[in-house]
Amino acid sequence: MCMINFSEVTTDEVKKAMDIAVNQIGSDLDQFTDAFKINGTTNNFYEPSINRSWTSGFWTGQIWLAYEWTKDERYKKAAEVQVESFSKRMDEAFDINHHDMGFLYSLSCVAAYKLTQNTTGKEAAIRAADHLITRYQEDGQFIQAWGNVGADDNYRLIIDCLLNLPLLYWATEATGDEKYADIARRHIDTSLKVVLREDHSTYHTYYFEKGTGKPLYGETRQGYSDDSAWARGQAWGIYGTALSYRYTQEESYKDIFYKVTDFFIDNLPKDLVPYWDFEFNDPSQESKDSSAAAIAVCGILEMCKYLDGERKEKYRSAALKILKSLIDNYAVKDPKSSNGLLLHGVYARGTAHNSCEDRNVDECNVWGDYFYLEALMRELKDWELYW
Repeated sequence: MCMINFSEVTTDEVKKAMDIAVNQIGSDLDQFTDAFKINGTTNNFYEPSINRSWTSGFWTGQIWLAYEWTKDERYKKAAEVQVESFSKRMDEAFDINHHDMGFLYSLSCVAAYKLTQNTTGKEAAIRAADHLITRYQEDGQFIQAWGNVGADDNYRLIIDCLLNLPLLYWATEATGDEKYADIARRHIDTSLKVVLREDHSTYHTYYFEKGTGKPLYGETRQGYSDDSAWARGQAWGIYGTALSYRYTQEESYKDIFYKVTDFFIDNLPKDLVPYWDFEFNDPSQESKDSSAAAIAVCGILEMCKYLDGERKEKYRSAALKILKSLIDNYAVKDPKSSNGLLLHGVYARGTAHNSCEDRNVDECNVWGDYFYLEALMRELKDWELYW
């Protein structure tokens, strides 16, 4: 994809988009303070839900971002209500038999501690990190994604977990115990050895042999097929390698970042927002996944902190052009049309080659909303990551 003819978003455009998004969040607080936005919309509107699934933290993260931007105590109070819910979720061990503790607790409880020194958030996040490392498998040296720990049919990692690792680095900083960061480093080293294909696309999941840890094979759960490049997975690869470099300063991660990011950029359709899988490009009747674009923008902007010269200019320009397309073509402008922030996302799309059923196709999804807001925040201030 040649981006020469595309315009970068301006600071004024980002500020306007941020104000629209934060106002939307504020108008949603009456319905979504004691309740959560979970997963995705139906006809572009979220329904309230209890704190469940792997996605709850993305809504709380939006509230914290709104608080940072406005300093309005109303957002702080709402986010603190939700932090209490996350603490209770650890007390009850409710729906945590998986690896997504970073998605849940970095954006809710770590954020609360970083922003307000909230001790309930700190304690809950450390407990979440303790739970996450129980899923570490020495045979293969990875954090098991799903299922009961050690289950034969789920002895695998998934690329999404790269965004759960910052919780472990933070836990080491908070406690002084290196065990968390050590497991994070082992997982990232294993992941980046197996998920990258020769063409620099990525596998969604990768299996290992139980007992020996021998790498076996990659496949998909949510992509079009085992051999295709699931767009959101590729975006997790972009942001995950950027975050891994941030915490380890391992130079080889930069090269992997260049490869996964170039694949993403080079295969974008004409409006710079990917279809839900890179199996598809213009013209196609398949759905876009705006969340993949938002995740990629955040990852690129993070890695640009550690780059210089032409390479930094290249990637930063690409991120700002993608962000402009999201603002112009995908962002919710009228609260009467949606109570989300970013239209045209996909949770899951079923095909003959995967095990999914259609879920929230061509809808807002709560992580897409979050990463869109984070991308705006990154461009407007020197933001301290919740990750």
